[in-house]
Amino acid sequence: MMNQTTFAHAEFAAKKKSTRRERFLARMEEVIPWAQLLAVIAPHYPKGERGRPPIGLERMLRVYFLQQWYALADEALEDALYDSQALQCFARIELAAEGVPDATTLLKFRRLLETHDLCKGLFSAINADLAARGLLLREGTLVDATLIAAPSSTKNQKRARDPEMHQTKKGNQWYFGLKAHLGTDRDSKLVHTVVVTAANVSDIAKAAELLHGKERQVHADAGYTGVEKRPEIVALARPIDWQIACKRGRIKALAEGAQKEAVKAVERAKAAVRAFVEHPFHIVKNLFRHRKTRYRGLAKNGHQLHTLFGLANLVIAARRVAA
Repeated sequence: MMNQTTFAHAEFAAKKKSTRRERFLARMEEVIPWAQLLAVIAPHYPKGERGRPPIGLERMLRVYFLQQWYALADEALEDALYDSQALQCFARIELAAEGVPDATTLLKFRRLLETHDLCKGLFSAINADLAARGLLLREGTLVDATLIAAPSSTKNQKRARDPEMHQTKKGNQWYFGLKAHLGTDRDSKLVHTVVVTAANVSDIAKAAELLHGKERQVHADAGYTGVEKRPEIVALARPIDWQIACKRGRIKALAEGAQKEAVKAVERAKAAVRAFVEHPFHIVKNLFRHRKTRYRGLAKNGHQLHTLFGLANLVIAARRVAA
């Protein structure tokens, strides 16, 4: 892809103030392993042997990442690319010489990723690059899950909610949607495993799938109590130190005194380690603003979540490198 500086880009770069969006995109430009990611998609991308020549693969991948970072629909992303010089510079689009990929082109590219299961490939390629740079250590694992709401409206053609989503109760509140289960590296705070299920699937049922096989210690909240006794965990036949949070009721039932204070101190220490699993959730939900599902069905949303958590890993890695 050509990256020639134009007069418009030069004038934009010469302005005195650098916005938060520009600084964020500049950090992402530095940490994204473009060559590895393009190699994942290239075998499946149209070569342009028939019909009109396709838009360059790198440009489409850059535009796709912009869509994930800023939670934009296809039409909204097309408009944003016309409006924002910062987005144009990151996507390497010069409006004087070429147009912006339209919403249909963006849709076809996303479907290409979904059809060939390439989002998981992008997630794996990002983690492989971070591991090669010594940022993904794989010593211990933090496991947790988060609920992501789905539209409960029935104002559609079939007049029904998404059949693959389910409701679940958390505390006194009911939620309808899906659940993203994460296995996160204890030391680097990077996500190494993502499993997507309906919201009513229990956290403990997916614990075995969140282990990468090399960890010696696993940290989890009280929702995973008794996980070491489950048959799929016993079948692993390897020693794992399970650091599971004690239920609040047990702590409250203890008599006041030194023993209770000691137990509370241990629980605070375990919680301090376990809290790092919330960082990827914070980035995806608050920084990327992905608080509600965009598509119907678990498969499409699962593809998107693999991309989002892969990009979240890059944000965490960029912060570590800057520190």
